[in-house]
Amino acid sequence: MTDRINLGRARRWVIKIGSALITNEGKGLDTDAIQRWAEQMAELRASGKELVLVSSGAVAEGMSRIGITRRPHALHELQAVAALGQMGLIQHFESCFKKHGIHTAQVLLTHEDMSSRQRYLNARSTLNTLLQMGAIPIINENDTVATEEIRFGDNDTLAALVANLVEADALIILTDQQGLYNRDPRVYAEAELIHEANATDPAILAMCGSGGALGRGGMRTKITAAQRAARSGAATLIASGRTDNVLLEIARGSEIGTLLGPKTEKLAARKQWLAGQLLVRGSLHLDEGASRALSSSGVSLLAVGVTRVDGAFNRGDMVSCIAHDGSEIARGLVNYSAAEARKIMGKGSHEIEATLGYVDEPELIHRDNLVLL
Repeated sequence: MTDRINLGRARRWVIKIGSALITNEGKGLDTDAIQRWAEQMAELRASGKELVLVSSGAVAEGMSRIGITRRPHALHELQAVAALGQMGLIQHFESCFKKHGIHTAQVLLTHEDMSSRQRYLNARSTLNTLLQMGAIPIINENDTVATEEIRFGDNDTLAALVANLVEADALIILTDQQGLYNRDPRVYAEAELIHEANATDPAILAMCGSGGALGRGGMRTKITAAQRAARSGAATLIASGRTDNVLLEIARGSEIGTLLGPKTEKLAARKQWLAGQLLVRGSLHLDEGASRALSSSGVSLLAVGVTRVDGAFNRGDMVSCIAHDGSEIARGLVNYSAAEARKIMGKGSHEIEATLGYVDEPELIHRDNLVLL
């Protein structure tokens, strides 16, 4: 497991700051806090670190600007409020970093930017170039155009996908809690802080509470983010953004927050992209033999091992692979449409042409387009 000293020495960090911190619990931008974080990031940059900032708070700042206290539910209202708030958010970050001679760059992403391989690679090239230039990219979801169907869902998820995108060494999630507790500290006074854990340990999800009124995430989304970040070998530290000099303390290896280390092997870049896909168009249910082969051998998925096809997907779409016990064990890009898959499921590869009248690929999902979960 990655220890705190190694985390502090990591060269490339993705730092995510939550809505409650940025907006001082919805009262408007906490300009003093933003200034303090900018000062710390400037010091980290001077020490040779490369930083990417994922900032929540656009919707909360927009709400403050127009004087509303309840988060809108209608998508068009959320998009409008986010557009209003994004201006103030970026303006203030830019002015804070400018005092330290650091250039910033606004990058707004949607899920389509991550699901399209070409756009994903373009985004990665742009971010890497900005880091080489010494700039700090400030990333947020493009709320003004993202529809409900293609939303990341929360900025914890976005931060983890960005960590995969730039192959960061560390994901730092600053929140209004000290870290992950074994029970909800807002309810149980005897709750204990978890100092270190494995990001992929399923037991830690049972300790998570829900999100607050301002943000869309909660501790559960942060744990899931840590699991996603682990795919690229990044360790995640969840800590309170209100701790004095929190970023510098993390760089010193101080015992603060919850460290979630990656245990699994780092995935290849293409596999990271596949694992980061959030839009699943359907599912393939597998028999026991196919479930075992897929889980243990890393083979391609053949139609003969499929017992049921759910959803309406096309060739090239992302689908889930469901084991015989009902658990999701893999995801991949399918070579046949749902209608075609239903016709050839349970059949050997040599029977595909006779069944469909043609054959595109002998596999339903090739192992190069498949990632185990």
